[in-house]
Amino acid sequence: MNSEIKRVLEAVRAGDMSVEDALLKIKVEPFEDIGYAKVDLHRKMRQGAAEVIYGAGKTPEQIIGILDVMKKSGQDTILITRLSEESAAAVGHVHPMDYHRDAGVGIVGTPPEPDGLGKIVVATGGTSDIPVAEEAALTAKILGNEVVRLYDVGVAGLHRTLAHLDDIMGASVIIAIAGMEGALASVIGGLADCPVIAVPTSVGYGASLHGLSALLSMLNSCASGISVVNIDNGFGAGYLASMINHMAAKEKL
Repeated sequence: MNSEIKRVLEAVRAGDMSVEDALLKIKVEPFEDIGYAKVDLHRKMRQGAAEVIYGAGKTPEQIIGILDVMKKSGQDTILITRLSEESAAAVGHVHPMDYHRDAGVGIVGTPPEPDGLGKIVVATGGTSDIPVAEEAALTAKILGNEVVRLYDVGVAGLHRTLAHLDDIMGASVIIAIAGMEGALASVIGGLADCPVIAVPTSVGYGASLHGLSALLSMLNSCASGISVVNIDNGFGAGYLASMINHMAAKEKL
């Protein structure tokens, strides 16, 4: 909340925004009740990032209604996660979007220019982890971050990871995404000097238990500085990485 309000106050002090316009931004209704959803219109004020639409379980008509409210309230860029191809097609007739099928992500509007502290690296153990990785990468991009993708650099061929040491050591935050035994997070955590966010995926054979084995491995990592999000939760990792990557920028406000 503080960062967004500070931006408004700084704009008033600089003469780029009138006091009346500033009051309108701050006094906007906290949410709008449209029956099946209470759309949070104050989230950007509170947290610095506007509400994201979780598409799974929602009809295209419901998503369109939520988008109508968000756009009416002045949100220019909107992220929709876990969006099926069929729903994306229906919603896209009303609200044109950039749809990423592998990630199940729809983007309405134009992503902002990066304004974070540094680069967010998104690394995967294998190609099969890319859908989760793209959800993380696109989330981070929409939240104003420069993203570097390192795909298929898992520990079955450790030389592939070591070939990208410059990217790993130069990152502000790293998202390590892996299924199977989930070892990538520990390897990267032992190399990097920045926070590492581990994402277990449901990729693997029977005893991987749909990602549970990777989750437990990541939770038990002996490398320091690793946090773990839920199985296949690319969005959560991208969001957390963005918060970390904006801490220094937040302090300068």
